[in-house]
Amino acid sequence: MLYVALFGFILWVLCFADAITTDENEVRNLSKDGWLVVVLLLPIVGSILWLVAGRPEKYPGERLPEDPEEAEFVRRCRERAEEQRRENRRPPQE
Repeated sequence: MLYVALFGFILWVLCFADAITTDENEVRNLSKDGWLVVVLLLPIVGSILWLVAGRPEKYPGERLPEDPEEAEFVRRCRERAEEQRRENRRPPQE
């Protein structure tokens, strides 16, 4: 029973810290303050809700850098990688 309580406490602390450090613009479904209240007042349920519905979705493969030169470089790298994947899928030609 102690392990369950310890796990719940650690989950609550980590989720609360994550909610505090998350940028206001990235939080989903509620305001940042709303999520802080939910996680604070409903430790286990609020933590699980934060992980499922409040935490920002991260799609690193879809974002491009803000610098136009870097964005162009990343776009070319992705195109080349996709081209290589297609070449590897083809059966060898005789």
